[in-house]
Amino acid sequence: MSLRSLYLLSLLAAGGSAQAMSAGEYVAKAGDCTACHTAPGGAELAGGMKFPTPLGAIYATNITPDKLHGIGAYSFEEFDRAMRQGVAKDGHRLYPAMPYTSYAKMSAEDMRALYDYLMNEVPAQNVANRDSDISWPLSMRWPLAVWNSLFHDDQPYQADPQQSAEWNRGAYLVQGAGHCGSCHTPRGWAMQEKGLDGKEPVFLSGAELDGWYASNLRGLPPEEVTALLKTGRSRHAAVAGPMSEVVTHSTQYLSDGDLNAIAVYLRSLAPETAAKAAAPASQADNPGGKATYAMYCSTCHGNKGEGTDFAIPALAGNATVTADNPLTALRVVLEGAHTPITQQAMAFDMPAYGWALNDRQAADLMSYLRGSWGNQAAPVTVQQVQDARQLQAK
Repeated sequence: MSLRSLYLLSLLAAGGSAQAMSAGEYVAKAGDCTACHTAPGGAELAGGMKFPTPLGAIYATNITPDKLHGIGAYSFEEFDRAMRQGVAKDGHRLYPAMPYTSYAKMSAEDMRALYDYLMNEVPAQNVANRDSDISWPLSMRWPLAVWNSLFHDDQPYQADPQQSAEWNRGAYLVQGAGHCGSCHTPRGWAMQEKGLDGKEPVFLSGAELDGWYASNLRGLPPEEVTALLKTGRSRHAAVAGPMSEVVTHSTQYLSDGDLNAIAVYLRSLAPETAAKAAAPASQADNPGGKATYAMYCSTCHGNKGEGTDFAIPALAGNATVTADNPLTALRVVLEGAHTPITQQAMAFDMPAYGWALNDRQAADLMSYLRGSWGNQAAPVTVQQVQDARQLQAK
C-alpha cells in the first residue's frame, strides 16, 4: 500500500480533519524534504543547504514551483525521472547525495502525490541555485552515468510475499522515502551505499557521515524505535546530532501505524555478529574519567549511568556510547545536544563541556563511559578527541 493510500485511510479512521496535511505533504514529510532543501534562515524548500563531500561542497537545489530556479517547469515525467534516475530536466545528472537510489523504490501513486504537493501547495520561491564547490574536471557529470550503471537500481519496491503487510510497509518506508540507508549504511570506494536492503548484512549497520556516526539500526527493540522517531527520546535513550533534524522535520509526523511498521522491519534485521573490541578492565576504574564523571555528569545521569526514564538518557547500555565509532557521543560531550521539539515533547538540552575539558580529560571521560556499568567498548584516544574538535570548528 502506498503512503498516500495509508494516509487517506488514517484520515477516515480519525473522521477526517480540515487541518490535516494532504496526502502529498505526508509523502514529503516521510521523505524529509525540508531538512535537506531548506538552508538555515532560508525560505522553505528553496535550496541552499550545504553538503560537504570528499571532492568539495555541493548545495541542495530549489524544489519549489518557481519556473526559473525551481521545478515549476517540470512535467510529472521529468520529475519522476529526477527522483528515480537522478537526471534533471535539462539532462544533467544529479549527485547521489540526493538519495534517488532510495526514492526510486517509491510507488507511482506516492510519486504523483509528492509532485502534486510540490507544484500546488508549496509557495514558489525566486531563489537561485548555487553551483557546487567541486572544481573542474572533477565537476563533470558524465561519470555519474557510469556510477548509476554500477550501483543504482531504479525499480520500485517489490513486496516480499513471505513477510507480513506490516513488515513490507516498514521495509518500503525505510528503504524508500525514508532513505535511512543514506546515513546508516557504510559506503564503498565510490561513495555508494554498500547495501540497499536487508539482503546485505551491512545495510543499516552504522556509518560515519559528515562528521557524525549514524548508529546501527539492525535488531532494535520496537518500543525504542517508535518512541525515538515520534518524540526524539525513549525511556532510556535520546537522539542527537543530525537525527534530531530528522525527527523534527519528518518522523514525528508519521502515523503510529507507519512507525510501528518501521519498528517491525528494523527488529527483523539480524544484528551484526562481528566481535567488538572490549574495553580493558581498568577502564571502569579509570580514576581521571571517574572523577570527571562525578564532577560534570553524575548529577543528571546518575552514579551508575542509569539516567532518568523518558528524560535523561541512560549511559549504561547506551548504543551511542558503546558504538564501534564513538564520534557522536564524543561530539555530544564536547558540543552539547538538544532533543527535538515535537508535537508530543518539549526539548531537553545538555550543556557542552568542550570548554571545560582538555583533550586528555575528555578522552578519559569517554573511556570511562564506554567501560563502566557493563559497557564493553574500546577506550577513546586523545587523537580522537582532537579530531572531533576539528569537526566542531568546521
